[in-house]
Amino acid sequence: QGLKYSTLYDTTVFIHQSISAVYLTLEIAGVLVLIVILAFLQNFRAMLVPATTVPVTIIGAFAAMALLGFTVNLMTLFALILAIGIVVDDAIIITENCSHYVEQGLTPKDAAIKAMDELTGPILGVTLVLVSVFLPAAALPGITGQMFRQFALVIASTAVISALNAMTLKPTQCAQYLRPRPKDKPPNWFASNFNRGFDAVREHYIAVVGWMTRRPLKMIAVFFGAIGLTVFAFSVYPTTMLPLEDQGYCIISAELPPGAAQPRVQEVTRRIDTVLKESPGIKGWNTIGGFSILDSANLSTAITVFVVYDDWGKRPAGLTQEKIIGGLRERLRSIRNATFAVLPPSPIPGLGNASGFQMVVEDRANSGLGELQKAVSEVIRRAHSEPGFLLAGFTTFSDSSPQLYLDIDRTMANSLGVTINDVFSTVQTYLGSTYVNQFNKFNQSLQVRVQAQADYRRQLGDIADLYVKNRLGQMVPLGALIQVRHMLGSELVTRYNLYPSAIINGVPNPVKYSSAQALALMQHIAGEILPQGMSYEWTGLSYQERLVGNQIYFIFALSLTLVYLVLAAQYESWSDPIAVILVVPTAMIGILTAVALRRFPVDLYTQIGLVLMIALAAKNAILIVEFARQLTEEGMGTVEAAVEATRRRFRPILMTSIAFILGVVPLMIATGAGAASQQSLGTVVFGGMLASTLLAIPFVPVFFVAVRGLAGRSVESVPSAAQRPEPRATPAD
Repeated sequence: QGLKYSTLYDTTVFIHQSISAVYLTLEIAGVLVLIVILAFLQNFRAMLVPATTVPVTIIGAFAAMALLGFTVNLMTLFALILAIGIVVDDAIIITENCSHYVEQGLTPKDAAIKAMDELTGPILGVTLVLVSVFLPAAALPGITGQMFRQFALVIASTAVISALNAMTLKPTQCAQYLRPRPKDKPPNWFASNFNRGFDAVREHYIAVVGWMTRRPLKMIAVFFGAIGLTVFAFSVYPTTMLPLEDQGYCIISAELPPGAAQPRVQEVTRRIDTVLKESPGIKGWNTIGGFSILDSANLSTAITVFVVYDDWGKRPAGLTQEKIIGGLRERLRSIRNATFAVLPPSPIPGLGNASGFQMVVEDRANSGLGELQKAVSEVIRRAHSEPGFLLAGFTTFSDSSPQLYLDIDRTMANSLGVTINDVFSTVQTYLGSTYVNQFNKFNQSLQVRVQAQADYRRQLGDIADLYVKNRLGQMVPLGALIQVRHMLGSELVTRYNLYPSAIINGVPNPVKYSSAQALALMQHIAGEILPQGMSYEWTGLSYQERLVGNQIYFIFALSLTLVYLVLAAQYESWSDPIAVILVVPTAMIGILTAVALRRFPVDLYTQIGLVLMIALAAKNAILIVEFARQLTEEGMGTVEAAVEATRRRFRPILMTSIAFILGVVPLMIATGAGAASQQSLGTVVFGGMLASTLLAIPFVPVFFVAVRGLAGRSVESVPSAAQRPEPRATPAD
């Protein structure tokens, strides 16, 4: 009684709040999607058809996650958020097509049958494309592969479930729910104005498409020129592994000069406490003296402090992690008798103890710790000389720690019958301690350790007065066997790949350098500075970033190849799928523009979005190409069929695209725990989908006409306005 406790440093708080924030985003995305559907269809009964798709698919997704052994984490929840926009697409397209035929006078049942005759092929094609896109990504190795795998397989699972749902439940619902609009009930004010505006946009859009299809060679040249510039921009754009998250705490690593006494360490600790008390946005802190978080080792001159921020919702407006850490760095500079590093934690727990890069300098020629210290110090000095490069750059390695060297006369020890192991054991027992056994007392198990009293191990001369037993059982003074002298050395020797090594920790300035640029610059500096016999490697998150390299571009190419083969098998044509594949890279334009406007680097979430955009961009193109193929088979000219297919599919494409785009808006503007990851993924998908809708769709008819022309099929001109068939009636007409 009378005691209470509080858990200050708890890394699970960030996880719980991040997942809660994503759940909220999931709910908002679902509501926005339904609002878009209602605005376009203007029929509450029709909206119920795609509305029921979301819960069915999400339940199926959780079942698939359980089957695959996945947990509920950020990657799987991100997949579910994006899946909402994807899975309703099939239902929207079916509902829109059924509504069209109901308004033309067919019964709901006949309308559903006729709609499915037209849409079964495209739905199967889109589903196969979604699955084939993510199969190569799911095979990526390493930690990034594991993250890709969870995202990819959840999306693929929801796509399959959505397709089964769309081809079975949705036609039945359409036949049961849809009713023709009564002729005596005119559209309301919103529906009339919405339809009028939509019709105007569609006619202008189709006019642009017709103009482009009459100039296919010029449009193709413009297209490939834009794609070439985008690919070049991607190749030089700054990259990083993962965005830096605000996980609710940071780490202060302090180190005093080698040999500093404990009173000095305690004084620095008290001054750190004073700085933290005066800093805004800090809830509390845990201090560990004598421990180096960066080395994961006990060092008497090291101090580690875990600084916990106020909860995300309780911080003053505008007080971000960057401002908290910047303020701490500024205030800690006033403590002159120690060096400090204030670091956010690693984006992936377990891959390094803090963010930034970790370069390991290795002494491969056994030049000695002194030479290793010189090389490391010169690399750090050179890195600091680069303007605007490092916010922090340091090493915990030092070869100048005061030590005592025991020079053992092995010949004398052998003549006196004393083994070297006995000498070491004696020094360990008297000066350190030795475990003997355990005993039970007061319902506890207590250890017995042997050690000399403090008065007999306080002075340097006390070592010579210690005694060791020889083989004859006689006591021999250590003073007869050893000589003690002072020397300088390293308190902690790290070996990396069996080589003596020192780790350089650095935090680049995120405004000027991404992590990939920082690694490249450090490689350049190390190549210039390190002498022969010394080299470097990367560890922690930096190693994973270098390991990934440009894998995503090979995955992108392989995914495109699989999509092409799937469509070629479905269309039974090698040429028609080309019109779909060629427009996919337009998503890169939107992705690059979006991340550049928000000054985000290209990271893992950008790569995930890039792969996802293959499927989403291909989805819209498949709808147009499939209808254009059907129209040409009915005898319509290629150009006329391409333009008319674009006209007919414009409404469902625009509806599904806007629903998906608005569904990721909550990700784009996310705040609080996990906001950096949500913003990165949301920005990429938003920009890519916007480009796929505005830029890719006009080029699909162009490529369809060009490919058909190259394949030797008939290509007629675009029909005049008088020859053009009447536009389809909207559900509200």
